[in-house]
Amino acid sequence: MTEKDKNKKKAYTYPFTVRGYELDSFGHVNNAVYLNYFEQARWEILREEGLKEKFIENGWFLVVTQCNVRYHREARMFDELEVQTSLENESPYLIFKQKIYNRTDGLKVTTAVFKTLLIDKERRPYDILPELFNL
Repeated sequence: MTEKDKNKKKAYTYPFTVRGYELDSFGHVNNAVYLNYFEQARWEILREEGLKEKFIENGWFLVVTQCNVRYHREARMFDELEVQTSLENESPYLIFKQKIYNRTDGLKVTTAVFKTLLIDKERRPYDILPELFNL
């Protein structure tokens, strides 16, 4: 097993439906809306792992320092989509590798990689603690 394989973590899934107000004048999801989809999926991971309270208690924030998004095909109103997320620890960063799929036809809609950093209220960075995210 390579070092990179050791850093790969559990995969998460967040299903949702495209809403009408997320469309642009061309009738498909506006490119900026995908950032919201990806972020909500990351929040759902914090909730699923029971970390929201721990973050509040410690005054921690997970901030995005870099993102790379690739659009593969359009999504339209009422499409049933799902964000699939895997995590990698590249100290001091937590990397979210995310893909959005159409749940009806299984086709990939969008892929993204988000590099995040754990900081406190004073904006001091921290390494991702092993007990967070089952690392």
